[in-house]
Amino acid sequence: MKIGVPKEIKKFENRVSLTPDGAKAFKEAGHEVYVESGAGLGADISDDEYSAQGAIILDSHEEVFIKADMVYKVKEPLPEEYDLFREKQILFTYLHLAADEPQARALLDNGVSGIAFETIQLDDGHLPLLEPMSEVAGRLSVQEGAKYLEKTYGGRGLLLGGIPGVTKGSVVIVGGGTVGLNAAKIAIGMGANVRILDIDKRKLQFFDNIYGERIETLYSTPGNIARSLLGADLVIGAVLIPGASAPRLITAEYVRSMKKGAVIVDVAVDQGGCCENTRPTYHDDPVFIADGVVHYCVANMPGAVPITSTWGLAEATLPYALRIANKGFKEALKDPVLLKGLNTYNGYITHPGVASSLDLPSKEISTLDF
Repeated sequence: MKIGVPKEIKKFENRVSLTPDGAKAFKEAGHEVYVESGAGLGADISDDEYSAQGAIILDSHEEVFIKADMVYKVKEPLPEEYDLFREKQILFTYLHLAADEPQARALLDNGVSGIAFETIQLDDGHLPLLEPMSEVAGRLSVQEGAKYLEKTYGGRGLLLGGIPGVTKGSVVIVGGGTVGLNAAKIAIGMGANVRILDIDKRKLQFFDNIYGERIETLYSTPGNIARSLLGADLVIGAVLIPGASAPRLITAEYVRSMKKGAVIVDVAVDQGGCCENTRPTYHDDPVFIADGVVHYCVANMPGAVPITSTWGLAEATLPYALRIANKGFKEALKDPVLLKGLNTYNGYITHPGVASSLDLPSKEISTLDF
């Protein structure tokens, strides 16, 4: 199979999907690897490092798409890439289609077989290709939130961990998955008072068992969320329904009740956001203020730390990419884990979460003819 690795064109996206080690693995398995010149520079990987492992370096973005049987990238294609796809071409990347109808329509119109990192799911519900970037985003959420609590950026002017004799900051985390777990780890490490909300009692028990008195756990109900936001200095939106739009649990009304200069970091922005005020921002202008509250809504947070993110993501996704290449698309998708990653096929939406969010032609995976 011919594997194409284009340079990411999303604003301030410095990650790359494949490392030189990955290129070597594809070559040793008998596949051809085409990498766009400069694709790895943001993650401190040179063209020469790819070439040394057998990859072919191409000068143009378009040429990578033309050569590739499978386009292997990090972020969703942007409008200027839609016309580069061809029928039955495989796209293996983060898609986040529930919040991006134009992209979904383009993939359907071009007959692209879109396999999304974020919906590949193990039998126990684990999301192995979303996890590493959720770890990064969860840890970054507190780091960035603490920064934008500074008065310079419109924040309250509060140090999260406080100092002896001075009140600590209050961090409220809505969602106890991978993002929430990693946010809690950093917030507790910084010395903040931390409260986490989730609908799953088992997750709340896990947090209680791990952190004990250092964390407060609450069921995620509208009342508990509203009351928690009243005293929050930093709120982390960490809600996820695989494939589907994030529920808007943090309403504009709740935000209006918050302290002026408090900060909300909505990590769920890729799926539309769990805060009613959310709109995507970028690393060069990451925040906006609504009702006196600072909102941080960068849709590709891990792109800020591309060395960490690239290696974490590439190591996680490579075994699945190799499985597709080695077995071929149809045979590889007989694996139910990989099949859950299929979001578009032959002009139809094929993931139930995406289908529930978009009014577009859809088919149940069980009815597809492979």
